[in-house]
Amino acid sequence: MSSFRFDTVYGIITPGELIKERRLRHGLSQRALAYRAGTSQSAIARIENGDEDITWKRLGAVLAAMGDEPALDSKRLASRYELDDLMRDRAMSPEARLATGLSFSRFGSELALAGARAKRGGA
Repeated sequence: MSSFRFDTVYGIITPGELIKERRLRHGLSQRALAYRAGTSQSAIARIENGDEDITWKRLGAVLAAMGDEPALDSKRLASRYELDDLMRDRAMSPEARLATGLSFSRFGSELALAGARAKRGGA
């Protein structure tokens, strides 16, 4: 398993992590990659750390400096939600969705209160 961070929502590698993984695989320092890509070492560091957003064009240029190219693909997202549940909820009227949401919120509050009572040793 890779030691690189992945986007926590979608479980995909971020552009900065992709650049860092490829750079390390090629045995390059940030400075060497920056020289090849015509940018600064600090810019590479910001990209790798996720402190700077990178455009598709710039991602391609940085990867090309290492002899790589980006590849875009699509796949079904692994989701914590069931598609059938989402489609059923979308088919509900706004009023029904609101009522369902409020009911769920009340349930969550009751559960939290019961947990707090149990922690205190109360009934």
